[in-house]
This record gives sequence, structure tokens and C-alpha cells, in this order.
Amino acid sequence: MPIKPSLHIYFAFCVLTFFPFCASANFDFNTNCLKAYQNIFELKLNTARQLIAAEKKVHPRNSIVPLLENYVDYFYLITTESKTEFERLEGNKASRLDQISSDDKNSPYYLYAQAEINLQWALIRSKYGAYFAAAREINKANGLLKDNQKKFPGFHLNLKGLGLINVVFGALPDGFMKSTLSTFGVKGDVQTGLNQLDKLAENLPKSSYEPFYDEVIFYYAYILTDVAKSAQAYNKTMKYTARIADSSLLKTYLQAYVCARNGKNEQAITILENRPRGTVYQSFAYLDYLLGVARLNKLDLGASASFSQFLQQNKGVNYVKDTYLHQAWISLLKNDTGSYHSLIAKVKNSGATYAEKDKQAVNEANAPMPKMELLKARLLYDGGYLTKALVVLSDVKPDELKSIKDKTELAYRLGRINDDLGRDDVALSHYQTAINTGKGLKYYYAAKAAVLAAHICERKKDAVKAKAYFNTAIAMKDHEFESSIESEAKQGLKRIGG
Repeated sequence: MPIKPSLHIYFAFCVLTFFPFCASANFDFNTNCLKAYQNIFELKLNTARQLIAAEKKVHPRNSIVPLLENYVDYFYLITTESKTEFERLEGNKASRLDQISSDDKNSPYYLYAQAEINLQWALIRSKYGAYFAAAREINKANGLLKDNQKKFPGFHLNLKGLGLINVVFGALPDGFMKSTLSTFGVKGDVQTGLNQLDKLAENLPKSSYEPFYDEVIFYYAYILTDVAKSAQAYNKTMKYTARIADSSLLKTYLQAYVCARNGKNEQAITILENRPRGTVYQSFAYLDYLLGVARLNKLDLGASASFSQFLQQNKGVNYVKDTYLHQAWISLLKNDTGSYHSLIAKVKNSGATYAEKDKQAVNEANAPMPKMELLKARLLYDGGYLTKALVVLSDVKPDELKSIKDKTELAYRLGRINDDLGRDDVALSHYQTAINTGKGLKYYYAAKAAVLAAHICERKKDAVKAKAYFNTAIAMKDHEFESSIESEAKQGLKRIGG
């Protein structure tokens, strides 16, 4: 791993070259502030708080301080997932913006810092369904960043927020948030945003903006995996996080998450089990949840310990329902149906449904008990154990399945496994069966199968069939994940000129 120059060297360099860290005495991104910023992005939040407090005493008018304080709140709320803490801290926003907005308008940080604070609160707020307020903050951030880009076109950091807004809102499914942002005039373009962030990821290490690299990669990795659902998400995330210090707990999160979401299950487990630990780090219970998911994906029933650890350490309401669902599956895999039903009741009665995972957990809890072989194949597929998943399903005969749901799921699972094994024609056949069998059900299998079939046709350069499959997905209504699947299909139509 390349050794980073010390922050003292960065500071000396910026003084010698009039780097915009020091563009104004009241927007002074000095050595102490850079150390605080670095600690924030390693999730050493208490250390960062101490450095910020020290800076505040020495330079009470330094308007980089309220920006750093907001970063601390942002990552504290991300790691705790606590709505109560969000409600306690959200009042900090106004006073921080007041200090910044009364400062030097000729600094590139003047508009940028205000945009960052608005954008950070919008991202947190949207996690709890406050979409109108979040939309207003995004609109504000978008305008500030565009103005700053005009005033300071050489200030590279503008592209971070603009790229994020472009991708997230270019891929936003139809609904309240999208219509509200459209009213404000905010539109996004996925490819434009990805290009902006990719350019930053490549060029920042070669520039004097290098200290901001970790933050750019944090947003870029999230967008590649969760928003753009890019086939390059794993390769790019592992490439760009390689130069982040191993002492960063945020690096652990980014790498483990992208591995878990892209079938690199063993690597995810290794990263999570060897993560940096100690009281210096912000508590991050979600990592125990993620480890539990990864362990269960290889049918390791000891995953229950990781889920229990998550429930003990967790201070928020997100992922609680999904955790109980996974524990219910463990009971089912142990043939303990009594415990299974008890845990399914907890899925329904505990936690909240802000997170998509928890919404789906409720759907699963209200559905019939999963068939053992289908559950095992699903978990193994999610872990990237494709051959093992196929072996499990080889003994399942469609005619022996009693419910249409199970018949549809079997075809869907066989389609996904063969798709990932590169058996396009076999996968297409199974996807078509899933579409035909399950198109009238409330489950997502048929609509998602149509999108995945479209992707195969797109890869084969068969735009006519791809367009037909995308439109088939869009035509299906009243099923799980309807808005996100429809949005994915519309993005596909846009790609192929449909």
C-alpha cells in the first residue's frame, strides 16, 4: 500500500501553493482540522471530537469547524441507526449554517460547506421517510454546488456532491421523492454522475485534494453497489479502497459490504472477522449484522451468535426485523418450527420499516413458511456458492411443489444461478417460466426475472427482445419492490434507446 505523506506536508504544501484549504483565514482547513477529518473517515469519532474541540478553542471563528462537526454527526447517525439520536441532533444544522453563511463569500468553502451540510442531513432524513424536507435540502445543495462550480471551476470537490446527486436521483424510482424533486427542478443522470465520481477517484490521489479521497470513495462505492448496481462495483471498490489505511473501520465496511453483495462471501467474512477493533472506534453494530448474513449464506448456523451480538449492541430500529427473520431461518434449518414461528412473530412486532430490508422482512413473515431446499439455495446463491446452490435444487421437482409461489421461486432461482454461471440460454428459459408462472402474484420473482432476462438480451445485443422484457417488467403491478424494479427497467430502456 502506498505510504501517504504526513498531514503536516499537506499543510505546508497548501501554504506554499495557495491551495484552497487556506483560501480564507476563516475557512482554514489546517493541520488540526485535517487530522480531525482523517479520524472521522476512520470512524474514530471521539478522537475527531477532541481535535475539533481543541480547534474551536484556538480558532473559534474557523468555519471549517461547523462542517467537521456535521461530518461527526452524520457518521454517528449512520453507525447508530438511531432515530432518537437523529431527532436530538438535527437542531445543530441551523446554527452551523448560520456561522458559515456569515463568513467569507470569496472562499470556495463558503457555498461548498453549506451544500455538504444540507446534503448530509437530506441523506439521513430520507432514511426515516421525511422525503419532502430531504428533497428541499437536496435542491438547496444542488443549487449551491452548481453556483460554486461556476465560481470555482477548479475546486474539484464540487463534483463529489454533484456526482452523488446525479446518480441517486437519476436512478430514483417514481414516487413522492422523485416528483417533489422534479417540482424543484432537480434531475439526475446516472452515467453523468458515475463519470464525475470515477474521474475524482482516479485524479484525487494525483492532486493536492488527496486528503478528500476516502470520502469520495465512500460515496462512490455505495453508489456503484446499491444505486447503479454496477457489474464493476466489486472490482472498482476493491481497487479504490486498497490505498485507504487498514486502520480505517470505514474501509472494512465498504469492502465487506461490496463483497457480501457480490457473491464474495468468504472474503466478506475474513474482512469482518479481522476488522480493526478497540474503544477508539465508533460502535458499529451493523457490522455484526453483516457478518451474520455472510455466515448464514454459507449455511453456518453459528451465524446466530453474530445476529445476537447485533441485537445487543444496536441502538436503532433498522435491520431488527431482518435480523429476526434470519434467526427464524436458522431455526427452520435446524427443523425447530416452534422457534421459527416465535421469531417470525418478532419480525412482525419489533423494530421499524424504514429500511427496505425490514419492509421485505415483514413481507416474508406474512408469506408461507419457505420450502427448505429453496431457502438453502437462496442463501447459497447470495453467498456466491453457485454450484452448491444448483446441487440443492437438483432434487426439487416442479411438479412436486404444491404452491404457485414455490414453482415461480424455483424457476427464478434456477434462472439466477445459471445466469451467473454464464449459461444464458438455460437462464432465459427459467426466467421465462418464472414470468409465465408468477406474473399475477404479489411476489417479486416474475418482474425481476423479466429485468434479468432483458439484461441477458442486452448483453447479446438483441435490443428488440431486451426492450420487450423491460416492458414486461414495467407492465407488472402490485408486487414487491415494484418501484425499484420498474426504475431498473426504465434505466435499461434508456440505455438501449427504448
